[in-house]
Amino acid sequence: MAGSRRAVFVCCDGLGRNWVQPDTTPVLEDLRQRSLWCDAHSAVFPSVTRVSAASVATGCLPARHGLHGNRMGLIEGGKIVVRDVGNPDFRAHMRAATGGTLLVPSLAERVAKAGGFIGFSNVSPGAAYFLDPEHFGHVYHRAGSFAPGGAVIEGTDALSVSHDAAGDWAMTQRFCTEVLADRRPAVAFLWLADPDHTLHGVPLGSPAHHDALAAAGRCVSEVLRTVERLREEGEEILLLVGSDHGQETIGDSVDLEDWLAAHGLASLVETGDVAVAGQGTAALLYATDRGRVPLHGVLDEMRREPWADQVIAGEHLGEQGFAARGGVVAAVNMARRDEANAHGVAGRRWVAAEQGKPAAIGSGQHGGWGPDETRPFLMMNDGGRSTGTTPRPTCITDIAPSIARFLGLPGEGFDGKCLTS
Repeated sequence: MAGSRRAVFVCCDGLGRNWVQPDTTPVLEDLRQRSLWCDAHSAVFPSVTRVSAASVATGCLPARHGLHGNRMGLIEGGKIVVRDVGNPDFRAHMRAATGGTLLVPSLAERVAKAGGFIGFSNVSPGAAYFLDPEHFGHVYHRAGSFAPGGAVIEGTDALSVSHDAAGDWAMTQRFCTEVLADRRPAVAFLWLADPDHTLHGVPLGSPAHHDALAAAGRCVSEVLRTVERLREEGEEILLLVGSDHGQETIGDSVDLEDWLAAHGLASLVETGDVAVAGQGTAALLYATDRGRVPLHGVLDEMRREPWADQVIAGEHLGEQGFAARGGVVAAVNMARRDEANAHGVAGRRWVAAEQGKPAAIGSGQHGGWGPDETRPFLMMNDGGRSTGTTPRPTCITDIAPSIARFLGLPGEGFDGKCLTS
């Protein structure tokens, strides 16, 4: 059966489930009425795009696929070096430090000989490249596009778009004409930058936020129009439309490295024996063997800070779908206050400060396990066969096994489950 059907996934990055409403996202609301809606859909931890891309691509939680966050500590030269996963060269650093990238196969690998994979992405380079980190398919991104085997795609065949709503629209138009209508791979991904890109600089509920929602809806409408036309021509296409996480409001920030230094770990922070990888509204705490015991020794004090909601370590990381390996000792979910912003959106979060990147107080952020950031949306449209609301909790890890089931591919090796099982 593989090759006789096609699957398409569109990600509206950062679009929380509570924003899918008739007045805010009419295109999505209309599609929702004709699709299978996941009413208890969840993100993974950390609730950030680069980890989410790996989880969508593999159908596995971070504990299995091994990508830690938007920023990740690598053991290099006996010390922890925190690197930005979004940078184009991160995979090279990860391979040098660990011997590889993701620990499990991606959808691109699974369909490499069964119709192929093409991904178009307008988010960070790292998030795009972790859709297919080992180059089994085609991945297009403004920082560089690649064919199977890692061959560089150049000239007009590469993806050259702006990192904004206009770039999303240009990418969507090309995706619909070139990928969906012409090249027709077994699996096609379209990952939009908005509303996430806009929300990192504006308040939730603001006019700019609503404009970003409308722009994302326009892109989804174009994909839906193309898919419906191809279905009328006899194609059997599974369309999934969703997001990777939601957003919450930045209320304040704290520098966790400064806090650790002030609590007796300054020398260990300086030598790279203890390190912090901020994830926005959460952080991962790393240590070498030398720094592990001292770091554990300050966690109870950290738990008493007003900016810390929860500090978990060891086996408790597994409760969040994470694993204590690769130097990870603990995770911090930053605290939340209930007050609303000027646009009536409730909830303000502390964030983990990042050097050289001042927190945009009042704008959107995510990364932890807060109530809104962990509620993405997902709907599955198979031409009307599956509608209504699925009764079970779902996760972004369910996307890959749902696609595999539809394509008739083996279903082993996923953490997620098919949406129709």
